[in-house]
Amino acid sequence: MHTADMLIYVHPELESQMRMDLERKIMGRIGVDCAEFEHKPHPHSLLVRYDPEEVEGIELLHMVRKVDPAASMVGM
Repeated sequence: MHTADMLIYVHPELESQMRMDLERKIMGRIGVDCAEFEHKPHPHSLLVRYDPEEVEGIELLHMVRKVDPAASMVGM
């Protein structure tokens, strides 16, 4: 398995329950190894580790944008 990391910024005021739901939803996607917010230092940063042979990063971003249309991908 090859892995890639992706950082997605969401609105800083996105509710904590919505953040937890996003983590679970992304983790449920085939090809995703890890999806978690940095709850303490940067609660608006979602770090996703995934296999680019199984899922495309843009697809993961679209999943997040269903909850926060202004979410953006940050290069790593």
